[in-house]
Amino acid sequence: MHGSPHIVSDVMSGGVAVVGRDAAFKDIVRVLQERKVSALPVVDGGRRVLGIVSEADLLPKEEFRDSDPDRYTQLRRLSDLAKAGSVTAGGLMTSPAVTVRADATLAQAARIMARARVKRLPVVGDTDRLEGVVSRADLLKVFLRDDEEIAEEVRREVVARLFPAPASAVRVSVREGVVRLGGRVRDTALVPVAARLARAVEGVVDVEFVLVDPSDATFAE
Repeated sequence: MHGSPHIVSDVMSGGVAVVGRDAAFKDIVRVLQERKVSALPVVDGGRRVLGIVSEADLLPKEEFRDSDPDRYTQLRRLSDLAKAGSVTAGGLMTSPAVTVRADATLAQAARIMARARVKRLPVVGDTDRLEGVVSRADLLKVFLRDDEEIAEEVRREVVARLFPAPASAVRVSVREGVVRLGGRVRDTALVPVAARLARAVEGVVDVEFVLVDPSDATFAE
């Protein structure tokens, strides 16, 4: 990694199961069961993503199978009733699909996922063709990063830039993803900047500081 943030293509899963617009209801259910997933991208012949068909899109078929919804329900749940009457992916899918670019950072993917309130995103490339799927679990992989690797990046990208020696003497240690910066710095006004930069390093869980001005006689190692 060495200072360059991971992007979605680094952590996404390939070999994605997909269905076409004309895929039949039972075929969709079969693929969901066989691949042990809860949703499938719906793609065209060029593997461009048209929408997403999920278990939630299929459930209205069962919910309204033996019922005659009243007028209030009909008005309130027009979309679900339309899906209950659909038999192919084109009528069942949620469209347009929320996707993420393969070169997006993990932070960008996390924000898209949070705003859309979804657990996974189809990943598309420059030509909008499907390249993979990224899930919440994939985005959390960065927190498995080695502590010493995190410490080295903080030393290089944060400490060396903000608190160069010999005017400052800052030690960096990392335990379970928690970064601790300790020592003497000439300009304590830079501490909030250091906090922001250190927290931006991938894999960092939290940041702790014991940084003081060298003129502070009360500081003890």
